[in-house]
Amino acid sequence: MELLLSLSIALFAGLMMSRLSKKLNLPAVTAYLVAGILIGPFCLGRLGIEGLGFTSLENVKDMDVICDVALGFIAFTMGNEFRLSALKQVGRQATIIAIFQALVATLFVDLALYGLHLLMPDKLPLSAVLTLGAIATATAPAATLMVVKQYKADGPLTRTLLPVVALDDMVGLVVFAISFGIARAIEHGTVDMFSVLVDPIVEVVASLGLGGLIGLCFHWSEQFFHSRSKRMSISVTFVLLAVALSQLHFVIGPVTVGFSSLLVCMAMGTVFCNLCDFSEELMDRIDRWTAPLMVLFFVLSGADLDFEVFADWAIILAGVVYILFRSAGKIWGATISAKMMKCCPAIQKYLGITLLPQAGVSLGMSLTAMSLGAPGQIIRNVALFAVLVYELIGPLLTRIALQKAGEISERPMSEREKAELAAK
Repeated sequence: MELLLSLSIALFAGLMMSRLSKKLNLPAVTAYLVAGILIGPFCLGRLGIEGLGFTSLENVKDMDVICDVALGFIAFTMGNEFRLSALKQVGRQATIIAIFQALVATLFVDLALYGLHLLMPDKLPLSAVLTLGAIATATAPAATLMVVKQYKADGPLTRTLLPVVALDDMVGLVVFAISFGIARAIEHGTVDMFSVLVDPIVEVVASLGLGGLIGLCFHWSEQFFHSRSKRMSISVTFVLLAVALSQLHFVIGPVTVGFSSLLVCMAMGTVFCNLCDFSEELMDRIDRWTAPLMVLFFVLSGADLDFEVFADWAIILAGVVYILFRSAGKIWGATISAKMMKCCPAIQKYLGITLLPQAGVSLGMSLTAMSLGAPGQIIRNVALFAVLVYELIGPLLTRIALQKAGEISERPMSEREKAELAAK
């Protein structure tokens, strides 16, 4: 009973907070995150009443399957941005920008935190510096996609942004694996260059291969169904299958083969959308079906934010430096690479701002870094601090950037307003 009560309160809190955010002209994502904080273990949860909010971070972790499935649907939808027709226009530009801005963000954070390391080596070890620099590459696709959908943004900036965010995770996985391998060598005194260089490449290739294979099976299966409800059901089936299979990992000789659920689901969506004639219509219906799931995902993300990171001044200082220099790296890197690729002025000016949100992927990387011991705890806390800030202000900045670029209206029309307009 407590589980269902907690979920119902999470949904209700998120939806009611979105009404308030609409009056304040804030993105719905921000409202959901704030609702999660309010019903989380550091606010309502402190009352200790089971079912009335979340009494501990462990209670929130029990809902991880919901977040995994939500991220699977988000990644599947992102695959829709890799239609061959669209890639002919922005594919090369998006690839260059995604790689360049990610590497610049890593460089900026590495240099800034290294300077901080020289001032307080005991509080911020070199292994933590290198790992945090790699984590800086990641951008949260969920928050970005939600803002784009809420405001129905469209234009050159939006059409470039979504592929860049999707490619960002591939770049981030490789950079993180290499940097983390070096950090592990610093801590333990040994380095396995084979695993440092090969494992991340194998993970990316294996994830794309698995996702592509599932996408082919998906396309083959959906041909047996013709009703909207059945096609919707088979879509949900294959997204769940992709998320489940991406949890597998195994060892082949010296190589550890793992999968990224984001890349698997994104590759599945890409293959399916390029093969299926009615994929756009199906994607639209999936968006409607998954709306409550997305609300829950962001509310749970807000509830999972750990405010105990504010207890250590060194973590706050490192977090502030990380946020400032990652933001500078993302914005400068995106601007320079967009100019190199001769993108339109709106992309050059505003793309970097839309790449600031950071959440699930970066937290997953920081969780992996916990194996470093004490430096891993520092990495985790700095990442939590950064996510807390980025998730609250990132969606708002994304909306402002898209609005300044002229790709969203001042206020999205409600369904009632659309009906009234149609009646006229």
